[in-house]
Amino acid sequence: MMGSSANGSCDPSASRAGAGAVVDKDVDFANYFCTYAYLYHQKEMLADRVRMDAYFNAVFQNKHHFQGKVVLDVGTGSGILAIWCAQAGARKVYAVEATKMADHARQLVKGNNVEDIVEVIEGSMEEVTLPEKVDVIISEWMGYFLLRESMFDSVICGRDRWLKPDGVMYPSHARMWMAPIRSGLGDQKMNDLESAMSDWYGFVEETENYYGVNMNILTKPFREEHEKYYLKTSLWSNLHPDQVMGASVVMKEIDCLTATVDEIRIVNSTFTLPISIDRTRLSALAGWFDVHFRGSKQNPATCEIELTTAPSVENSTHWGQQLFLLHPSLRVNEGDELVISFLMRRSKENHRLMNVDLTYELQQSSGKRLPAVNSKFYIE
Repeated sequence: MMGSSANGSCDPSASRAGAGAVVDKDVDFANYFCTYAYLYHQKEMLADRVRMDAYFNAVFQNKHHFQGKVVLDVGTGSGILAIWCAQAGARKVYAVEATKMADHARQLVKGNNVEDIVEVIEGSMEEVTLPEKVDVIISEWMGYFLLRESMFDSVICGRDRWLKPDGVMYPSHARMWMAPIRSGLGDQKMNDLESAMSDWYGFVEETENYYGVNMNILTKPFREEHEKYYLKTSLWSNLHPDQVMGASVVMKEIDCLTATVDEIRIVNSTFTLPISIDRTRLSALAGWFDVHFRGSKQNPATCEIELTTAPSVENSTHWGQQLFLLHPSLRVNEGDELVISFLMRRSKENHRLMNVDLTYELQQSSGKRLPAVNSKFYIE
């Protein structure tokens, strides 16, 4: 994500969590926005060549969307997207940023001689008032597995408040993908868990021997904590394409021009993943996303640009992929199919994080069906 814009409904008085609970804005800022106020964090994103190339090409290969137009940049961060829009011929660019990174953005705008075009506004998208409607909304709002961070809510708010009826969204469309994966990370994390438990048992014994207190009653919650951390929390990974062992499937599509917050608050999908490699071990499912810059039906892009975070040898991104480890792993063969029921919703404790309920069932090519397995994961 490029920058930050306070998140939630268009009600400026509160941000909304997954089930409608009110989120304290100060707590939200402390937990989330503050990290985007640091240049080291901005640099990590600005150094992502795949990300940068996609936005640069989307703007400069579709200058007709920007020349003489009014643009809104939601969560401008360093301000680089706003600067590109000005360089592409925009008449006016409103660059909204919720953090003190706005100060750096103003410096960068002035340093690139576009201060007469780009106006940096420090504030939340839900609270900012613009003097006019806009022709284009540009934003780099995507989090891990697309929807972690829930920043798209703010983009939707900006769109509903300020985009002209014939306006365009940059990006215009987004998709979430999933595929079966082979990886040794599952064994590694299981070993890490057992190592942590072995250390705990030694601690319990030592504490009782030296201090006369039996800690064993806490063994179960200690294990539950570590199972969540090692086995149930999705893992960031930069996968090699050879680790994908079957066709990837689109599990969610989003039209950025029409999507509502309710449509993205919960992702519920059932799909089948075919296995295309014989006699191997299925150890994880991987999720990633792509976005497209297509303009709109009324005003299509001259050159459609894609930004993908799929496994790649040379074009990896800072988003990587999210791995959901399967315990135990499954022995599979070519022609087998994995039937998936996937439910992702926002955490009640922190609406920017995600909880996943995953049910998978292996249908073997012989016709045999293995019992369904239910798992819970956390995208944190």
